[in-house]
Amino acid sequence: MAVVVRNLRMTVEDFDQFVELPENADKRYEFIGGEAVEVPSNAYSSYIVVRILWRLAMFVELNNLGYVTGEGGGYRVYGDRYAPDVAFLRKGKTLSKQGYNPDPPDLAVEVLSPGNTESEMSLKVVNYMNDGATVWVVDYESKTVDVFVPGQKAVRLTEKDTLDGGAVLPGFTLAVKDI
Repeated sequence: MAVVVRNLRMTVEDFDQFVELPENADKRYEFIGGEAVEVPSNAYSSYIVVRILWRLAMFVELNNLGYVTGEGGGYRVYGDRYAPDVAFLRKGKTLSKQGYNPDPPDLAVEVLSPGNTESEMSLKVVNYMNDGATVWVVDYESKTVDVFVPGQKAVRLTEKDTLDGGAVLPGFTLAVKDI
């Protein structure tokens, strides 16, 4: 759920130092294709995020599968730094207590918001999959979820469909209409 406020061109090393500055403590940034992008939230997108996060977190907790993080948790993904709206990380992987998590998520959920650009989202999806992550891109305007699984053809789900966890979260299901 990104609304681009400011783009700053820099190296990933500069970015890692930039986000640690005291004046950036209350801001969320992603590093996308060589640019720092500030990504504030909006209430409706956050509502959609919570609906997904809550269901995923309950499933993961009940099955002792690992960790679910929200939009405040950042990850190192294929040389970039992303803060997916919801992420799942399998048990046994690193869950960092500071900075961007060194292990990419196994599942990244991105909820589209005004300000998201198609080129940034496309790059993020490709990079997530290059690092082995499954990606769900939720578009609440069109009431669809695009599912990207490494090595498979992308699938678009509508309100008539049910999202499932696939190989990443076997047994997890969520009706798209319930998102």
